[in-house]
Amino acid sequence: MLTRKQHELICFIADRLAETGVSPSFEEMKEALDLKSKSGVHRLISALEEREFIRRLPNRARALEVLRMPERGGEAVKKPAAPKTGGPVASTSSTSAPATPPAPANDVIEIPLHGRIAAGTPIEALQDSAMLPVPAALLGAGEHYALEVAGDSMVEAGILDGDYALIRRTETARDGEIVVALIEENEATLKYFRKEGAMIRLDPANRDYNPQRYRPDQVRVQGRLAGLLRKY
Repeated sequence: MLTRKQHELICFIADRLAETGVSPSFEEMKEALDLKSKSGVHRLISALEEREFIRRLPNRARALEVLRMPERGGEAVKKPAAPKTGGPVASTSSTSAPATPPAPANDVIEIPLHGRIAAGTPIEALQDSAMLPVPAALLGAGEHYALEVAGDSMVEAGILDGDYALIRRTETARDGEIVVALIEENEATLKYFRKEGAMIRLDPANRDYNPQRYRPDQVRVQGRLAGLLRKY
């Protein structure tokens, strides 16, 4: 079952693809659904993607494919015909001029910026304080938030002081993944996640820092690293 907004969005995307062969921009989707921000659009798209109603085409910020449709008005709605060029293209006239793919749109969405997180010694976890604009192409499926990195313990992983870590929300992690770990429910840190016997080991990426070991009940994974933004 889809929510009303999810249903409205997939119908809007399908109608636009049927009309023009080009998926609508985040701004167009925001206005069509009367949403306050593009982050709401991103959450709806992620939900539809996870339910396998749509998929994002790689290497394009503005390319969606409808895989299947929910019922609309009691009748099954057919999936729009796939463009013959292998990707979304603008509709063409009956002339022999070849169709050309549209230039990718620089869609930007806003995700919560939760403050600064230590890449060295854990610091007190911060709550929402702002929103960070992020190119939509950097984010995949799921819900995301951002943290500003403080410290240098992850420099050997290419994560520098002042970077913005883009985090996908999750409560699970595999060995070797970089995670946001909440320690004792009040301190957060960005580290490699490892299981070491009955303990959880949080490894830095700087030979000057030592691993941190905790009991499983002391550590709660709050997300996995999905990308980085850096200001120059």
